[in-house]
Amino acid sequence: MTSSTRAARTEFLGLPFDHLNQTETLEEIQRLAGTRKFAFVVTPNVDHVVRLHDLPRDASLWQIYRAADICVCDSQILRSLANASDIDLPLVTGSDLTRRVIEEASRAGTTATFAIVGGDQELLSELTRTYPTIRWTQQIPPMGVAKNVEAQREIAEFVEASDAQIVFFAIGSPQSEIVCSLIAERGKASGVGLCIGASLEFITGAKQRAPSFMQKLRAEWLFRLLSEPNRLWRRYLVQGPKIFLIWREWNNGRSTRTHVRS
Repeated sequence: MTSSTRAARTEFLGLPFDHLNQTETLEEIQRLAGTRKFAFVVTPNVDHVVRLHDLPRDASLWQIYRAADICVCDSQILRSLANASDIDLPLVTGSDLTRRVIEEASRAGTTATFAIVGGDQELLSELTRTYPTIRWTQQIPPMGVAKNVEAQREIAEFVEASDAQIVFFAIGSPQSEIVCSLIAERGKASGVGLCIGASLEFITGAKQRAPSFMQKLRAEWLFRLLSEPNRLWRRYLVQGPKIFLIWREWNNGRSTRTHVRS
């Protein structure tokens, strides 16, 4: 990332967010994809931030998020809390960003190579059918990548051999971020890794995204909870509400630090 973009980062809840909107993020991804160094993008939401705050501040996962080449906000709730702290935090939804990355490459007229880590064969088939001008490659790793060092190494080797301009990590968080950091540390790959969650499944229709009116009401989380209650109830009803306590403590600490400096 350029030094000018780095300078535009804003610290919120312990994370350095880039002050980039959706279009600017896309442009930065395209720029990074043209370099020979592997870069990666993280899109923190409430779930990510709560998980991080359950860890010590010197935990490796904190360092991974801080080392990301692009860090943008993927949560209406985080954005609203930032606004309450007089911080303008642009919203860059991972699903929309993923679609734009794919569609821009599809319209470019030149063959791009995109890699997928995760998903299933049906996902790959649907993307290949819908976007035939892109050359797709895929690896489907086993479950439990976060604690499987061998699986992490195999993913890294796959990405290095793929020579892909864009790599979509669809293995969930924090697995995606952990593997991206490993690939960057190995220094053998190029392109840009995007930690995208279920974004590809929304694009192919394998999962349904919340209707636009629920997105505008900042209730996309409710739609997802109702769609997958057995999988998501704990995330949204038990873990998620912790964000308000995290924000209050951070905001109070920020006010104290500002008062001391003045």
